[in-house]
Amino acid sequence: MMKKDRSLPLALGVAALMGWGIARALTPRICFEGKVVVITGGSRGLGLVLARQLCAEGARVVLLARDQAELQRAHDELVAAGGDVSILPCDLLERGQIEEAVRTILTHFGRVDVLINNAGIIEVGPLEHMERPDFEKAMQLHLWAPFTMMWEVIPHMRRSGGGRIVNVTSIGGKIAVPHLAAYCASKFALVGLSDSLRAELARDGIYVTTVAPGMMRTGSHVNAQFKGRHAAEFGWFATSNAMPLISMDAERAAAKILGACRRGRPEITLTLAARAAVIGNAIFPSVTGHMMKMVNAILPGPTDSSGHATQSGGASRSHGGTPAWLTGLSDKAIQRNNESGGSNGSH
Repeated sequence: MMKKDRSLPLALGVAALMGWGIARALTPRICFEGKVVVITGGSRGLGLVLARQLCAEGARVVLLARDQAELQRAHDELVAAGGDVSILPCDLLERGQIEEAVRTILTHFGRVDVLINNAGIIEVGPLEHMERPDFEKAMQLHLWAPFTMMWEVIPHMRRSGGGRIVNVTSIGGKIAVPHLAAYCASKFALVGLSDSLRAELARDGIYVTTVAPGMMRTGSHVNAQFKGRHAAEFGWFATSNAMPLISMDAERAAAKILGACRRGRPEITLTLAARAAVIGNAIFPSVTGHMMKMVNAILPGPTDSSGHATQSGGASRSHGGTPAWLTGLSDKAIQRNNESGGSNGSH
């Protein structure tokens, strides 16, 4: 009986490991001090936390979001702390506004060193209450807005010799989750776009990092949008976001994202639970598929026509049903991260 030759798989593994090490060693690290950093959805939540940390490192930060009042609050806070911050109202659902915003930034600063595509919106609810416009809006905000931002800044990065692009996707862009169909579809698209552009832009010194966060305690649960049984949908979503073993503090998440950008890492998945889920799905996709069916079975079912209406998390919570102690960790971040009293969504 012939013995299996294990030398080839071993050699391939060693070669892959060496290639990874060489690529990492050759990727130049950057310092954010003095760099022009553009953050979409930067007026609150994770975007605001990223801005705080970048300002602390001496970056020249530009925040894009559609709500002028939210932007002004973020601006005033960051400037009071000594940050170099500019704000620019921009509805990222409108291509023309994105193009105009990039032109304005380039006219004023002359360059964009780092682009962080962070803006997003989560709409939660069963498929029975979702409509085509829900999917179109998610695709516009999570795919076409980052595409347009990148399309506009890449030529300038090439001319300046390089740059960094960070695309904040989601664990929902790696594993499809029930009651998040539009969100997952659009985040899967952004993961594909980000990974594809990374390979082609590396030769120009432009390093693209795909970030796939799991649950984060940013306070954004009150600005998520809900359909179906609004209070029940808010309950499971907000509780999941607040659980300490499967969610991550926003400040820690932001530090890891900026560390990955600084080193030019191709990809980072945040939270141990999210990494385990991605690995499990890659090895046992059928098992994951069956598990998601079981998850869907215990999530709230559809209701009558009232479920077609969209409500914010804050409005859905007001209907009761979710004890405050279940969402306490996330609730602490609402005021801190400018999530109270804003418009739905962070675009």
